[in-house]
Amino acid sequence: MATQVNVHEAKSQLSALIAKALEGEQVTIARAGVPVVDLVVHSEVEIVFGLGEGTFDHDPGVFDGADAEVADMFYEPRR
Repeated sequence: MATQVNVHEAKSQLSALIAKALEGEQVTIARAGVPVVDLVVHSEVEIVFGLGEGTFDHDPGVFDGADAEVADMFYEPRR
């Protein structure tokens, strides 16, 4: 089921609309009958670094840092 309300109604019924979104219902807020935003349940995203460590082959020659010409373009020229 989906619910669409205009901004004025959303202001006065925000708690009820949040409850509907938490129950899985699609809640859309409209301005003059035109949908502008949807209420969505916030979800935490866990970022874990290093999961792929040791699983990718790489050429160390490619990852040995920038050469002098590239470094000169981005940093002070080497003397």
